[in-house]
Amino acid sequence: QENNIAKQFLKETGDLGILGAHIPEAYGGMLLSTNTNTAIAELVGKAGSFSVTYAAHTGIGMLPILYYGTEEQKQKYLPGLVTGDLAAAYCLTEPGSGSDALAAKSKAILSEDGRYYSITGQKMWITNSGFADVFIVFAQVDGEKFTGFIIERETEGLSLGAEEDKLGIKGSSTRQVFFENCKVPVENVFG
Repeated sequence: QENNIAKQFLKETGDLGILGAHIPEAYGGMLLSTNTNTAIAELVGKAGSFSVTYAAHTGIGMLPILYYGTEEQKQKYLPGLVTGDLAAAYCLTEPGSGSDALAAKSKAILSEDGRYYSITGQKMWITNSGFADVFIVFAQVDGEKFTGFIIERETEGLSLGAEEDKLGIKGSSTRQVFFENCKVPVENVFG
């Protein structure tokens, strides 16, 4: 965890082109075959803590943007995530909801002018959160519409808890993430 060295390793992996092996060329990737990506994952899997950092970044961090993002979101975020200039984290689990994700209490309220959502809530055990630039966050809109948002690290109201003291995978950053009236533009909503 020292100096969040995992982010440096992500950048080095991005410089080699590996972070974009599953991303279309239009967004800076290579879109290699499933077999090739499986072989890459198998090799990275031997890298201990870094394999967790890598998988959270390339999987649950990038794929929601690729699969559900607008073209503008893909153009804005994927190239930086492919190069490792940006790092991603995925914020789903909460103190009262893990496997039952729809029980999440984090809420998103649309502003009166319809320009942004105000997000308030707490997430826990978030991999890469200590150095992530982009957070994929899920919250309840109107208490019933479970929705994904892209929240940038510098968004006012976003804060982090201390690094978790884990038994293993110590090289992987894991923290709580707090949202206190974070204003997220409607352009950063999935779906």
